[in-house]
Amino acid sequence: MDARLHTELWTSWASLLRTYCAAHGLNSKHHAVVEVGPEVILVRVNDRWLRFTASDMERDDCGKLHFALQEDGTVQYADVTEEMDHAAERLAREMFAVS
Repeated sequence: MDARLHTELWTSWASLLRTYCAAHGLNSKHHAVVEVGPEVILVRVNDRWLRFTASDMERDDCGKLHFALQEDGTVQYADVTEEMDHAAERLAREMFAVS
């Protein structure tokens, strides 16, 4: 994947995570902290965390899983491929569901 495209997708992914975490935080006693860097995105909610790199997704409650942003705007993680916004919403919801 072209480096410029990867940067755009990475930025979009971080933005979607921030947006959906903020939305789910409206009905929670907790809020999310989303830390974004060029190599790592870290989402924290209470004592839960979710970490992304270009090739891995790691959660506090399980080990590393495969993760990839695709050129067509989909995301692959574990055995799932779905639209980027759907994946971000699902993961944000899961982070708040157990906190």
